[in-house]
Amino acid sequence: MTRPMTMLAGVILILMAMASAAAMGAARTGTPAELLPLKVVGTWLLNSRNEPVRLRGVNCASLEWTSDGEGHIVETVRVAIDDWKVNHIRLPLSQDRWFGKAPEQSDEGKAYRALVDDIVQLCASKGVYIMLELHWSNVGEWGQNIGQHSMPDENSLAFWKDLAPIYANHPAVIYDLYNEPHDVSWDIWLNGGEVTDRPNRRGQMPKTFKAVGMQQLLDAVRAAGARNLIVAGGLDWAYDFSGILEGRRLKDPDGNGVIYANHCYNNKNQAVETWIANMEKAAQTLPIIISEFGGAYVSPGAETDRRGMRRGGFGRRDDGDWLMRVLQAIEDHNWSYTAWDLHPAAGPTLISDWNYTPSPYYGAYVKQMLAGTFHYTPPAATETPADAANN
Repeated sequence: MTRPMTMLAGVILILMAMASAAAMGAARTGTPAELLPLKVVGTWLLNSRNEPVRLRGVNCASLEWTSDGEGHIVETVRVAIDDWKVNHIRLPLSQDRWFGKAPEQSDEGKAYRALVDDIVQLCASKGVYIMLELHWSNVGEWGQNIGQHSMPDENSLAFWKDLAPIYANHPAVIYDLYNEPHDVSWDIWLNGGEVTDRPNRRGQMPKTFKAVGMQQLLDAVRAAGARNLIVAGGLDWAYDFSGILEGRRLKDPDGNGVIYANHCYNNKNQAVETWIANMEKAAQTLPIIISEFGGAYVSPGAETDRRGMRRGGFGRRDDGDWLMRVLQAIEDHNWSYTAWDLHPAAGPTLISDWNYTPSPYYGAYVKQMLAGTFHYTPPAATETPADAANN
């Protein structure tokens, strides 16, 4: 390439980067912006102008376990946008409550669906994307076993057939097919089949049911005429990409593509370096998002509120600097992410109370990430006497 052509290419790249930064900045600050539909091209997430987009947001839970969002959900989303400066929201939903099948409902789900719509319109008006995510299902029995299960069921299919056309091709709306599949084979994950569920709530008995595969859920969305971006989590509670990398990618010839989700918590007995290596491997061939993560970090010498940590869902001790290394890796790699959760009782909690005070062990750091000010440098390894003797 000649020098003038090289200079021209450099100018074009700079202009594209400036345009992308401006578009992302408008959404991050919560100002009304023209939302452009998202699509996957190779491993990139782009808008319809072919500008790269990085999703940076938080989960806003409660509509999976209540039909009214505990009276806080709309304000929670507003605070996430206006104060935390997200450019997207992940909204967990319940298939039973969507159809009005939960015990507290008597209106066939009309109020619940209206509340979801209010949130969608709020996000769109603020220039923020919203991921509608099927979080709780029922192993095929309406109004029973409402909770988190190993795989979607035939009622999950009914959920997507009903919801998908409502927001078909809405530029703000992303469809997240099912939360955290687990304890099944990769063939079941892809194509469905009979499974015996391992319940995740006390008092629930194991149930054998017909699981619906991820491909069938995606096909139902596309059959409704919805080309919206799709999110799909792998197995091991959306931690494992291996089966997808080995050839079980979802087929989406008629849509805007699929981005694959990872959920990262410090409960896998793996070093952060292992998680980073696995993510880097996946990102070579897959578009990815860390759509849940969380933990706790207490800086050396700081006083620890053990009771507050337990109340916030952080367990009985902090995770060393595990959380900080994860956050820095997300920033270093420019990965899309959605932190769990902007609720004071859905641990790990980003907030300590309904005044939306950032939790000191976690939320404060995520808020820094969203503001673009987070940075963590791991402490240098301390040489032990044994190390010194061997040098």
